[in-house]
Amino acid sequence: MSPRPQPGREFILTLSCPDQAGLVHAVTSFLVSHSGNILESQQFDDRLHDRFFMRVHFDVSESGISLEDLRTGFGPVGQAYGITWQLRDASIPTRTLIMVSKFGHCLNDLLFRRSTGALDIEIPAIVSNHRDFEALARSYGIPFHHIPVTKENKAQAEARLLELVRELDIDLVVLARYMQILSDDLCKQLDGKAINIHHSFLPSFKGARPYVQAHERGVKLVGATAHYVTPDLDEGPIIEQDVVRVDHSRTPDELVTIGRDVEAQVLARAVEWHSRSRVLVNGHCTVVFR
Repeated sequence: MSPRPQPGREFILTLSCPDQAGLVHAVTSFLVSHSGNILESQQFDDRLHDRFFMRVHFDVSESGISLEDLRTGFGPVGQAYGITWQLRDASIPTRTLIMVSKFGHCLNDLLFRRSTGALDIEIPAIVSNHRDFEALARSYGIPFHHIPVTKENKAQAEARLLELVRELDIDLVVLARYMQILSDDLCKQLDGKAINIHHSFLPSFKGARPYVQAHERGVKLVGATAHYVTPDLDEGPIIEQDVVRVDHSRTPDELVTIGRDVEAQVLARAVEWHSRSRVLVNGHCTVVFR
């Protein structure tokens, strides 16, 4: 495992903008002028859409230079080139709220990875419309919030969720098999900061018992998709996908088990990459600097 970033000394700059000459020079010149030393740099030129994407992990040798100094210094560069950018302290974990319903495999996996340091996130709260995993949350010392959802109280339930997001200063919301459809308004308010996971049988096998449907049709691949949440149900920008090959000998229950393993792994990778500022949205797609 790589060493932890130095607090207040290591930073991550991500940016996207129309492709144009001088972009890399502008970024590196900014870093030099602020005593920055590049630790890792990745870039992508999307020629189909004429967009440039870049992620730079750097440290600063002068102790007097703060995150706000860097943000102020990069402002004119961003304005000059029409850059959409973010600059953050690499040592601060992503504050992540996890939502779950009655399937706990993804939640359990995320909690375990966080406890071992495999995920650089902080989890101030777990939210569920059921109480099934209250004891699990308690075992990790994480506050559990039971927010029931019905047709009658959906608006109030979502308002409570947003209150938690604001009160706890949440950076990322993870739908770890949360089986409620979020309203369009909530999706818009969480734009770019909410990740969902689901099986990859969509749109072929919708509704209840998708693994049984898949088994009846003799599927040969079981997979999962992690994507950003948008008002278009299950159609947000994809962050990560994976598949496992299966054959006729597998029962529906075995397909479910395989599917859950894939879902947990795919979601964990998506959360890790997002938390390390390795995912940039590119229209309906993403650029992932692994």
